[in-house]
Amino acid sequence: MNFANINHCWGSLIIEELSRLGADYFCVAPGSRSSHLVIPLAQNKKLKTCVHYDERGLAFHAMGYSAATKKPAVLICTSGTAAANFFPAIIEASKKKLPLIVLTADRPPELRQTGAVQTIDQVGLFGKYVQWATDMPCPDTKINPQFVLTTIDQAWYQAVRNNGVVHVNCMFRQPLTLAPAKDDLSTYLKPLSRWQKSASPFTVYESSKGAELANPKEISSRLDAIKSGVIVVGKIDPKDDRLVLELAEKLGWPIFADLVSGLRLGQDHPNIIHYFDYLLSHESLMKKIKFDGVLHLGGRMTSSRYYEFIQKQNPAEYIMVLNHALRNDPNHQVTWRVESSVASFISPLLPHMKTRKPSTALKTLSQANKKAEKAMDASFSSDEKLNEPKVARLVSQLIPESHGLFVSNSMPIRDMGNFAAINGKKVSVNGNRGASGIDGIIASAAGYAQGLKKPVTLMIGDLAALHDLNSLSLLRDLSEPLIVVLLNNGGGAIFSFLPIAEFKEGFEKFWGTPHSYTLAGAASMFELNYSQPMDVTHFKKVYTQALKSQTSTIIEVITSREENLKVHQALHRAITSS
Repeated sequence: MNFANINHCWGSLIIEELSRLGADYFCVAPGSRSSHLVIPLAQNKKLKTCVHYDERGLAFHAMGYSAATKKPAVLICTSGTAAANFFPAIIEASKKKLPLIVLTADRPPELRQTGAVQTIDQVGLFGKYVQWATDMPCPDTKINPQFVLTTIDQAWYQAVRNNGVVHVNCMFRQPLTLAPAKDDLSTYLKPLSRWQKSASPFTVYESSKGAELANPKEISSRLDAIKSGVIVVGKIDPKDDRLVLELAEKLGWPIFADLVSGLRLGQDHPNIIHYFDYLLSHESLMKKIKFDGVLHLGGRMTSSRYYEFIQKQNPAEYIMVLNHALRNDPNHQVTWRVESSVASFISPLLPHMKTRKPSTALKTLSQANKKAEKAMDASFSSDEKLNEPKVARLVSQLIPESHGLFVSNSMPIRDMGNFAAINGKKVSVNGNRGASGIDGIIASAAGYAQGLKKPVTLMIGDLAALHDLNSLSLLRDLSEPLIVVLLNNGGGAIFSFLPIAEFKEGFEKFWGTPHSYTLAGAASMFELNYSQPMDVTHFKKVYTQALKSQTSTIIEVITSREENLKVHQALHRAITSS
């Protein structure tokens, strides 16, 4: 390893060690102070990189990649506000328990708090949203090189062991180029002779896989004591689907599956209540349902109606199973909290469970679920006119099983969860349900496609798309295409469903946020295919063509907020009156 100077040496050690640890995707925002973190990337043609000028979008892109691969992407930027632009994605990654390595270049200590250009206080910049952070000193031959490697080894372990974000702040003095050094770096690097001859990290961490469920009999007896229960499923490992269904069959309980759980799409199982969100507002039906227990597997539910319903039900037992220690209990109802993966929870439990007959609640809800499906089929097949729920249903039926689906927050994730067909396709589903904002959605979906190594369809609203317009430039260099299905209702449609819509004096200006933009011009600027289908047949044609073309495409469906509200209300009446 030949290095021009000590800065080049440390930067190269950092990148090489990350590569040995398993980092295979480096996301770079151009800058000067970070040069010695980027030069080694340019010199190593084997490492995959993504270069993007917008740090905010770049960070969401890296997070999307980590969401697909479950291992850290590496983010690199220069000093100053560049680092601050990473913050929204770091918050989202932290809330989603995703691993991410953040390398921010910084000015040396003598330039801090001096008014020096492009210098802010970067130490502790991301606060409690990082799992671990360190402030690396400026490269110096007086500091042994093992320090660099063991620090990176610890950063990686903290990220993967705890599924979180780590921040390594890297100070650099001049030179920021490959200017030759006076010092003999070969002597400096002698302590790393064994490391240089190997391909392994300097420090190898080993962690136990964790014990199995401590007392499955205790959990089993608690579940047996529940007379009428429901299994609620948030984000879980897709490999655990079968176990959840086995447990539901043994208990005879209904399943309320969130869209991102992996159980909502392409699962025609009798225990799954696909349209539970709408059915919960069916007053006469809900009078027949009383749950005295809940088994909640995985993350938070998207449906606010579920949380309102279960709070009123006030079950005596609420068992929550999550693979981390953080609280997920917005109603403060959890009575038994199990820190475990779903597989480690269910597998030892099944032998202790007696097989029950389907509960009365399951029979009642299953019958209502079938009626809801028929009501939707009748409504959606009545004409050729496009609307937002219909587009969600069409995508659920047309998307190939070999593809992925990324769903934006606000209306798209709710429409897909509520209106996807029971006979739709089972695909990998993801969305930014950590902090649940509408920022960085296009970038996140692009990163998800890159990590998934599959084509991805993105369902997104107009405001979320406008918010992340810069990230359309990422689509040209993706190894897999991203098909953007854009639902443009000229503003913030979700607010029309909230009580604030009654505030007529300022609703349109401050909440409706009306606009008349389309993305046709943006598609042209970023050299992307673009279509604006006018009816169902046209949508099927352009979406199918986009799938076959293997090229990133924007399909923009123009709707209106007023009509969208009426469509949802009509569907609600059809379902709750059946």
